[in-house]
Amino acid sequence: MEIIKETTFEKARNSIKKTDKTIIFSSDDDELNRKVLEKLPIKILLINQAHRKDYQKQRNSGLDSPMAKVAKKNKITIGINLKEILESSEEKKEKILSRIRQNIKLCNKNKLEMIFLPKLRDSHSLKALGLVLGMPTWMTKDL
Repeated sequence: MEIIKETTFEKARNSIKKTDKTIIFSSDDDELNRKVLEKLPIKILLINQAHRKDYQKQRNSGLDSPMAKVAKKNKITIGINLKEILESSEEKKEKILSRIRQNIKLCNKNKLEMIFLPKLRDSHSLKALGLVLGMPTWMTKDL
């Protein structure tokens, strides 16, 4: 597995063409995530939550319904950054977890797979965390 973190679509496309490993793409730019999701052959989209600002009446979780449908069509798994959860302050952790819960609901609705990255814990701990956050059992069986 190779994590590719780029800032422009051209750099991302070139990096993805060069590698033959399983590709995990991550970016802080939602528009770039959407473009890569639609046009490039990636396996996992890792959505970072730590540096996001919420809207006035809604959480900014980095995933919306059209992106979820494209991910389903292209068989792309949505990644949850476990390091962000473990290394953040209590105040930020609350916001990150609520954004992740929102993404879990969206992924469940669209029957998308989710995964925790990097796998710093054993599978039982990850399954328990997933269930507490609201993942259905079909989503946690491969964690």
